[in-house]
Amino acid sequence: MRISKPHDERRNEILDAAEMLFTMKGYSKTTVNDILKEVGIAKGTFYHYFQSKEEVMDAVVQRFIDIGVNMAKSIAAKPDLKAPEKLFQILMAQRTDSGRKEGMIEELHEANNAEMHQKSLVETIQQLTPILTKVIEQGITEGYFSTPYPKETIEMLLVSSQFLFDEGIFGWQSDELLQKVVAFVYIVETTLGAEKGSFHYLLEMMKPSNMTEDGEGENHSL
Repeated sequence: MRISKPHDERRNEILDAAEMLFTMKGYSKTTVNDILKEVGIAKGTFYHYFQSKEEVMDAVVQRFIDIGVNMAKSIAAKPDLKAPEKLFQILMAQRTDSGRKEGMIEELHEANNAEMHQKSLVETIQQLTPILTKVIEQGITEGYFSTPYPKETIEMLLVSSQFLFDEGIFGWQSDELLQKVVAFVYIVETTLGAEKGSFHYLLEMMKPSNMTEDGEGENHSL
């Protein structure tokens, strides 16, 4: 007996199953029939929600973006937080659920998913820019930042961080990547007119995961 479910609930079931299959089997090896079997639905039901496997992948990626953007909006709206604390919390919030994200990011790094990968990066930048711009404007009013171009500064910082530190685009060695992280922190503080050392926490957030405590890379492949 076929069970009828609310639209959003059924759509999320399809996305959950697809995300799991894409991560376990790989996007290219997962078929629409695999998704149908995992959810237990007919092909007609699937096509009521999505036109193709590519559209499902797009929706899975967009769901991750929406989660990060909604958390950023919630933090930015808190009236009791100063701008630097908002920025810190927003950046930390983007790292939550990283295990699931990493699985999907690995799939996006596949050559045949390059267009979807680029689209996800652009979408993230476009949606986070207005949120972070308001935080920077708040920081200017509070005296923490000083820049005549808050929106453009945020756009440039987001673009550089999203692309330059994407391991699937550049094959930096660990020591090269660490040097770029140090330089990026300097650029952030300089372009925002922030106090030196106020963004030092970015060093811990962005340094290569395979870097040991003594600063040596355990494995130079990224």
